[in-house]
Amino acid sequence: MSTKTNKLITLDEYIIQAQNRFPGATGELSQLLRDIGLAAKIISREVNKAGITNLLGVDGSTNVHGESVKKLDLFADQQMISALDRSLITCMVISEENDGIVRLNSQGGKYIVYLDPLDGSSNIDVNVSIGSIFSIYMREARFDPNLVEADALQPGIRQVAAGYVLYGSSTILCYTTGMGVSAFTLDPSLGEFILSEDNFEIPDHGTIYSINEGSYNSWELGLKKYIKYCQEVDEETGRPYSARYIGSMVADIHRTLVKGGIFIYPSSNRYPNGKLRLMYECNPLSFIIEQAGGIAMDGLGRIMEIQPNAIHERTPIYIGSKKNVEKAVEFLANHTEG
Repeated sequence: MSTKTNKLITLDEYIIQAQNRFPGATGELSQLLRDIGLAAKIISREVNKAGITNLLGVDGSTNVHGESVKKLDLFADQQMISALDRSLITCMVISEENDGIVRLNSQGGKYIVYLDPLDGSSNIDVNVSIGSIFSIYMREARFDPNLVEADALQPGIRQVAAGYVLYGSSTILCYTTGMGVSAFTLDPSLGEFILSEDNFEIPDHGTIYSINEGSYNSWELGLKKYIKYCQEVDEETGRPYSARYIGSMVADIHRTLVKGGIFIYPSSNRYPNGKLRLMYECNPLSFIIEQAGGIAMDGLGRIMEIQPNAIHERTPIYIGSKKNVEKAVEFLANHTEG
């Protein structure tokens, strides 16, 4: 369930109204969210015309993870970092496209931002939905003014805001500051994000599971049995569930948020620690899902309680509707290989 609004409210207006509910607010977080909104508009524009502006294909380089970098990856990374640098609020950025921390011009800025500038970039050239993900933390107060990587190694429960932008049939920006989840749809005629859903609530149970089943033989026993459970016929629980896997985490999570169900990217023989990145993929999307009433686990515990050891750390993830995730974790606990 979610609350729709009949009045046109822009992202900027919504952020200001939310800020005004807190008399002591400085407006810096509000400005930071507006900066991200501006960068998202620019990226959305280029995504929509990438085929005629020579932004399709690979750049020829690889990122810190050894993955081929797409031209749009670099463009999105540059736009996000540039937008965050202009307002002098953010002291550092950690991005999927950069090896270490990126120190911005305002070394005294109070915020640290994690970015996946263009999630699902393998889908770019085939015109399938892609997205951007962001996660915002407060910099810890300490006497040493020098920025170090350890400043950014905070568990997800310390996020002050997080969100994603989905570039699909429409461009949607969805975010939370810990007081529910709101979504905004970009109106190209106005050049503004307009509030489309307020107080998003994920269904308690859904009939869609999302996982790359091509890796089935490399999974642990409990997960294999859970997927077979999803495929069994049981009218009472709506099984068999439908399988949906887009290959862009933002798109898969957005569908899960709207329709319910579960998204899984597990550990495997090839990726024993999982493949997805804790800090700029799993933590921010877990924050969104939890604020909407869902659950995000690594198979054993809560994703947002993991204490990170590295900025590019990986983790398995089971995320979505409460009942679906609980059932998956139950299978993992009850069927272990020994």
